[in-house]
Amino acid sequence: MRQFFKFMLASMAGFILTMLIMFFIASIFIASMIALAGKKEVVIHSNSVLHLSFDKAVPERSPAAPFAFGGLDGFRSTNTPGLLETLDLIKNAGEDDNIKGIYLDMSDVPSGLATLEEIRNGLIEFKKSGKFIYAYGEVYSQKAYYLASVADQIVVNPEGAIDFKGLTGQVMFLKGLLSKLDINAQIIRHGKYKSAIEPLISDKMSEANKEQTITYIGAIWNHMVDGISQARNIPTANLMTVADSLKLETAEEAVEQGFADQAAYKDQFIDMLKSKLGIEENDKLRLVSLNKYKSNKPATSEKRSRNKIAIVYAVGDIGSGEGDEESIGSERISKALRKARLDSTVKAIVFRINSPGGSALASDVIWREVTLAREVKPVIASMGNLAASGGYYIACAADTIIANPTTLTGSIGVFGVIPDFQKFFSNKMGITFDHVKTNENADYISVTRPMTSYEEKVLTNSVERIYTTFIGHVADGRSMDVADVDSIGQGRVWSGIDGLRINLVDETGGLRRAIEVAKTMAGLDDYRIISLPAQKDPFTQIMEDLTGDSEDAHLRNQFGVFYPYFKEIKALSNMKGVQARMPYIIEVN
Repeated sequence: MRQFFKFMLASMAGFILTMLIMFFIASIFIASMIALAGKKEVVIHSNSVLHLSFDKAVPERSPAAPFAFGGLDGFRSTNTPGLLETLDLIKNAGEDDNIKGIYLDMSDVPSGLATLEEIRNGLIEFKKSGKFIYAYGEVYSQKAYYLASVADQIVVNPEGAIDFKGLTGQVMFLKGLLSKLDINAQIIRHGKYKSAIEPLISDKMSEANKEQTITYIGAIWNHMVDGISQARNIPTANLMTVADSLKLETAEEAVEQGFADQAAYKDQFIDMLKSKLGIEENDKLRLVSLNKYKSNKPATSEKRSRNKIAIVYAVGDIGSGEGDEESIGSERISKALRKARLDSTVKAIVFRINSPGGSALASDVIWREVTLAREVKPVIASMGNLAASGGYYIACAADTIIANPTTLTGSIGVFGVIPDFQKFFSNKMGITFDHVKTNENADYISVTRPMTSYEEKVLTNSVERIYTTFIGHVADGRSMDVADVDSIGQGRVWSGIDGLRINLVDETGGLRRAIEVAKTMAGLDDYRIISLPAQKDPFTQIMEDLTGDSEDAHLRNQFGVFYPYFKEIKALSNMKGVQARMPYIIEVN
């Protein structure tokens, strides 16, 4: 009888597992059929309005799969168009007779400032078509308002508000936590401003870190204020006064100060749109989402050209190995650069970088491929929200470097972190270690004991050597003296605006501008865009999600606004070797 139940339970378990797998596969195919059917049914009627919300972060690159499996969260849409596609869709809408205007549905926008800068510039270009842009929001965050400020009409909910107070850079310090756990972070660094390690050894920002932070967030804030001033015709002095005194507590004050044109409820705003379009109050307002409009994007003549401009996307922390769409693996990105270099139909490379840095070794591996590519064809580095430390390392060999004014770049410096867990294991866990060794330094470097003075000297020499290599690469790439690079290096972070002033950047602009520069440098009359590295096909990506690779997406949903801090701790725990990394998370709100 025992054997009978044993086999019966095993059979039941196998049956249940098989049914679950079949359910997931069926769900994938059903969702695919729905997505395909939805694409065929989308029709853009005359007198339509493009509805833009940007409530999800705009990715650097359009995803290959329209949806993914998010673990406990089930299937989730991943069909948000990438930045370049978003810009193209807005441009197409300006030329589409069926689209009469844009409705910006604003509240908070999770995208970075440089991404929003490019979209904002795209909206300014859209307005040249003579079509309208109307914005509506209940509560506008600062980033949302900066984007909405280009609208012809800005409407805020009567009980809503506009957040306008200036920028702040906040650092999370871990020294107290490490002290409670009896963990000692042993630090070796080069760079007066290389403050990536400060959260591990201090409980507040150093004066040097405060100096660099106020400089770059001040430059970014001034750029935002200038943009709003021009768009809304409000003197910058008035904007600063409003920010200092928090004078936008109510919608009424927002209208009085010229930040908004009207205070109205959503239904009243919809009536405003109908009136603008000349349709009756009871008639249907035709709103077209970006995803739906994407399904009707017209083919362009670019696709028939044999000439190619390759965009190589490098997004996330830099490390060795393959990486993925949200992390830069030196092997994967090097292969992509090599493929673009060896392909005779690729006439120029745009290296799109959005990274806070990471492994110095992995950065150097990628730098080598950029150097080789530059010898045979134009290479233009296009910087997104971040291209700092290792992110700048991999950019510095490009022929031309283009950054947004609000890009964070520079941070030319390196450091090493060796945690000492001896007291943690002993005092907190009751664990001790002992060892034997064949040579004096066979256990270099161990996390179960403090470093010896000799080990510290060896590691210091390594950090200094890598820093010397780093500034040497920058000097060669930027045609500067090593001493001049060192003077603006030392781990200091700069805005794209200041990067232009000190020769770390050649011009300010976005991804579209980088493509135009690549076209000019390659002498192309016609071309088509290809994207590298090659993305996984939708089915492969979904199967990887089903096997657990979607952990980060689930954690992002669970942690919410605290996810960046979890991600930072995770990044610290995954550091290997000497690092060229941004100092800390800066949240711009």
